[in-house]
Amino acid sequence: MDNKKTWFVTGASKGLGLTLVKHLLTAGQSVAATSRNAAALTEAVDTDTTNFLPLQADLADDSSVAAAIQSTIEKFGRIDVVVNNAGYGIGGSIEELSDTVTRTSFDINVFGTLNVIRHALPFMRRQRSGHIINISSIAGISGNTGWSVYAAAKYAVTGLTDVLAQDVKEFGINVTLVAPGAFRTSFLTADSLVLTDTPIDDYTAIRASHAKYATMNGEQQGDPDKAATVMMELVNMPEPPLYLLLGSDAYRRALNKLEQLSEAFKASESLTKSTDYQLNF
Repeated sequence: MDNKKTWFVTGASKGLGLTLVKHLLTAGQSVAATSRNAAALTEAVDTDTTNFLPLQADLADDSSVAAAIQSTIEKFGRIDVVVNNAGYGIGGSIEELSDTVTRTSFDINVFGTLNVIRHALPFMRRQRSGHIINISSIAGISGNTGWSVYAAAKYAVTGLTDVLAQDVKEFGINVTLVAPGAFRTSFLTADSLVLTDTPIDDYTAIRASHAKYATMNGEQQGDPDKAATVMMELVNMPEPPLYLLLGSDAYRRALNKLEQLSEAFKASESLTKSTDYQLNF
């Protein structure tokens, strides 16, 4: 990378977040990274460089996030790039997932992202520079059977990112929504993926979907090292994209969804327009 920046990366003790942090440190970047377990994060990164600040943070706790951002500013003096990577998958029909686990999914996938942005923006706004990278999922553009709550959370991340980019453009802050497909990380393991523990026999399609995903672990097409490299390239682009799909599977699903939406909207055109007031002359 051409210039040194300070990065704030959430969910960094495993998966894509961990891969990104290792690449950043190798490139000589300053990195503050969060995990629910700072010791596990330190062990996973395995470095004694002064460029690395491991932070224990509960992203669903606004005060915990505020403290993590403040610690980053105290050590490095600024934040140039925020990567909201933390999250986990949740599978099951809506009636198979309790209110508690559903809200936990939104706490981590959505409210954690909002908390980080809320506390990082004042510093970026004063700098009149920065880049916020929100990791959504292709499920936030095109969801699959059996993952309704996960899709809902990732759709929320997609929507908030879209408008955030408009809101902060005048401050010189860039925003990118990254929507990965399936990458060879720990995402499909029990540490990152929650499946309903009260399955209902009637949902045969959902059981088949979950069984299919179970066979994918360790065989995913996406390479996390290549994904990390692409995200590092993003911040040096003069005009970085608002939407970035990662993986050929994500590209295929997104274009299929685009075609489905176009066909559906056009098929209902007359009904849609029938609700307009009619001007009588």
